[in-house]
Amino acid sequence: MAPIDDHPLRYALTNELHARPFPSLQPPCTAVFLAIKQPGDAANRDRDRERAHLLELLDRHGSPHPQPDATHFSGAIGRHELKWESHTEFVTYSAFSSSLSARPFDPAEMQVFPDDWLEDAPGTRLVALMVRVETMPEDESEVIDKLDEWFVPESLACSRVVDDVAIIAGDFRIDPAGITRFAVFVRPGTGARRVGRIVQRLCEIETYRTTSMLGLIRARKLNGRLNGIDTQLSELAGRLDDAAQSAETTLHRLLAISAELESLASRTSFRFAATGAYEAIVNQRIEVLREERLGGRQTFGEFMMRRYDPAMRTVKSAQTRLASLIERAQRAADLLRTRVDVERSAQNQKLLESMDRRADLQLKLQRTVEGLSVVAISYYAVNLATYAAYPLTEPLHIDHGTAMALLTPVVVLLVWLGIRRIHKKID
Repeated sequence: MAPIDDHPLRYALTNELHARPFPSLQPPCTAVFLAIKQPGDAANRDRDRERAHLLELLDRHGSPHPQPDATHFSGAIGRHELKWESHTEFVTYSAFSSSLSARPFDPAEMQVFPDDWLEDAPGTRLVALMVRVETMPEDESEVIDKLDEWFVPESLACSRVVDDVAIIAGDFRIDPAGITRFAVFVRPGTGARRVGRIVQRLCEIETYRTTSMLGLIRARKLNGRLNGIDTQLSELAGRLDDAAQSAETTLHRLLAISAELESLASRTSFRFAATGAYEAIVNQRIEVLREERLGGRQTFGEFMMRRYDPAMRTVKSAQTRLASLIERAQRAADLLRTRVDVERSAQNQKLLESMDRRADLQLKLQRTVEGLSVVAISYYAVNLATYAAYPLTEPLHIDHGTAMALLTPVVVLLVWLGIRRIHKKID
């Protein structure tokens, strides 16, 4: 008995769940992270250029290449472990080293990605961050002192995470070297994969936070245009019952507004949908960290609630407002079309009444013509009948005038009956 065939995508779908493993990191160590994105239409970018850019970096270190259609890759480049991932809108590079620089967050650590190599990148730098991972000292006050030294106090967010096995911190600012900084202090004995997951979560939080903020810029520009459209639409809606205003002209203006709104919706739908998806990822990544407050300082979740959530609400507000204006324009167009239909119905009613009057006049004229035709036909018929009856009237000594007088009523009656019979057949 032959075995059942597997679905052609069965193994590919299962392997996708295990395709992007977390790094294994032992403190002390350093992680540098880079996200590159094309400024426009990034979802349809040339991914072959991205692959070629990756291969150029690997060839500098004599490292093996990924599979031709791979969307992720892990391998060694020098003293670093490289992790490369291709996402919907951007590509990310992570490099992990098992050492710490003497100077905290030394920009030299970013040289794992050389400047001349970055110049040829198929896109622009969207995220550049560094995560410094240290073993947690016995005295936590040392951690507080370092955080106060490394980060901007008013923006600092820090917390105990993952059942108090680590302390994470960051201020979500870009330092003079163009790097966003995060620090992780890990308790001794914490598993390498657990440390790797914490570092990976920080990279994802910053990456998706930044990417989702692209929607805020688009929302601000959209709101500026919607203000003008809202005014125009309100003005048009107020004139829907103005008889002096041409309905056809108003309809054309309303259609122009509707077309612009649909164009705005088409241009912003992808960005707003992506922003919503990225926001959900940010919140989920923070949630799985299971934060606990550290020394009265704000947690990552509280930082996002105060600084990040308002931006996301602005995006959602712009999206909702755009949808509302589209609905308003549709309702106004429906009302205007109703007005046009009513006006056309009134015009058609007047036209029908005018046609009825013309039909009555035509009927009256027809009857008049028929009456005249009876007279004319009778006139000629009487003359013919008189001539036809002459052989009969002459022996009786009936003159022509008398014969005509006698035949006229009979002929007229016969002509009238004949025309009436014809009408009945036609009707």
